[in-house]
Amino acid sequence: MTLHAPGPLPSPRDAAEQAEIEAGLIEIFERGIPFNQMLGLRILSVKPGGVCGRITMKPELVGTASQGRLHGGVTASVLDAMGGLAVLAATIERHPHDSPAQALQRFARMGTIDLRVDYLRPGIGRHFEAQAEVTRLGGRVGSTQMRLVNDEGTLIATAAAAYIVS
Repeated sequence: MTLHAPGPLPSPRDAAEQAEIEAGLIEIFERGIPFNQMLGLRILSVKPGGVCGRITMKPELVGTASQGRLHGGVTASVLDAMGGLAVLAATIERHPHDSPAQALQRFARMGTIDLRVDYLRPGIGRHFEAQAEVTRLGGRVGSTQMRLVNDEGTLIATAAAAYIVS
């Protein structure tokens, strides 16, 4: 299934402003959210149509000690964070006249409404990558589809979520 995110709108931002926004989003999600720091979440890419992040397996993330599996709550949290980031990036793109500071303030006004996770396989791997794409962005609600794969490319979980936006 191919997902189609809202197409980018013409942006009056120059490349430096766009880079400032992307760097600000990475800063917020990697260092501004203590839980994401504990997870070790690293953002690999931020684009209006989709985002990608990674966590590295560590003992604090294990849910099944005897088998070293990723905790299901970690899986859900990473997918939720990436879905939120995707919606935020798309929302910022929709408001091209916002300054970088105004754009980044939109984070404070968004939150998860609904999250559904399908756990497909045990979370076994050295690291995991999560991708999120916006499937619909309305005036109040944004919807996403997410995927989590391990270091071998095996699909571990999928998710769908809705977020309040402004």
